[in-house]
Amino acid sequence: MAKQTRTERRRERARQELAGKGWTAIFFGIVLLVIAPAFLTGPIVGGLGPALRPAGWVALAVGAVLLGLHYIIRRQAARVKIEPAAARTAARPAPAVTTERREPALSTVPQVSQESQWSPAVLHAIEWRRFEALCEALYAQAGFTTRSQSHGADGGVDIWLQSKHSDVPRIVQCKHWQGKAVGVKEMREFFGVMASHQLKSGTYVTSSTFSAEAAAFAKANGIHAQDGAALLQLIGQRTPEQQAALLAVAYEGEYWRPTCASCGTKMVERSSSKNDGSFWGCANYPKCRGRTIPKSKASATV
Repeated sequence: MAKQTRTERRRERARQELAGKGWTAIFFGIVLLVIAPAFLTGPIVGGLGPALRPAGWVALAVGAVLLGLHYIIRRQAARVKIEPAAARTAARPAPAVTTERREPALSTVPQVSQESQWSPAVLHAIEWRRFEALCEALYAQAGFTTRSQSHGADGGVDIWLQSKHSDVPRIVQCKHWQGKAVGVKEMREFFGVMASHQLKSGTYVTSSTFSAEAAAFAKANGIHAQDGAALLQLIGQRTPEQQAALLAVAYEGEYWRPTCASCGTKMVERSSSKNDGSFWGCANYPKCRGRTIPKSKASATV
């Protein structure tokens, strides 16, 4: 506001100077046309009066032009002052449009059709985070108090269970795999997690199957191994209302788009310049260094 006031003051001074010069020119014109001839008399200077008349007319013309400009500028300034603020705003040029590179918006259209009833196709369609949420909701329906985290390092425990009938917690590991059986290596790793928490039992749930060696190891070490078929059988024992609620959990949001295990955001589909295959990559790359994986193996990451 102070800058605008100084500008107006400078313009006002310029207008006043213009008017002053105009009146000065008119004054000299009158002097040359009227006053000077009256005093320039006599045989020596009497001829100067007629000689000064052209200069007097020029001075009058210059003064009239300067005063005319002063009048026009003053009228324009007055119109600007009374102009509505809305009109001045409308007269301002539109701000330049900035171009910013953004990540393409994530599509909310499912890539596969949704099943109306529970079947292996449901487990195949959902991504790993929805599978974990499904397992947690199933245990909550069974009366357990559950605790989990959506992303980041979980220490080998996806879901913590607490029963009102026991003070000893239970741990659950969820593995959303397709076309690949959970082997004894993964089962031994989970047994190590149980030992670190001084637990004698735990549950391992997968959407796939277990190898014979993994199943034998689980049975011998207090691990309840639950494959995709057993999980669907357990869901089938729920009431129709409970089954519908579990189906809603499985199909919640972009259930088909993998979640970044590092930061918890949905991944985006990318293409590789090194090969012809597409893959899922974290939308926050390079800020997040979450793994990027081939689409065909997206279900075998967690």
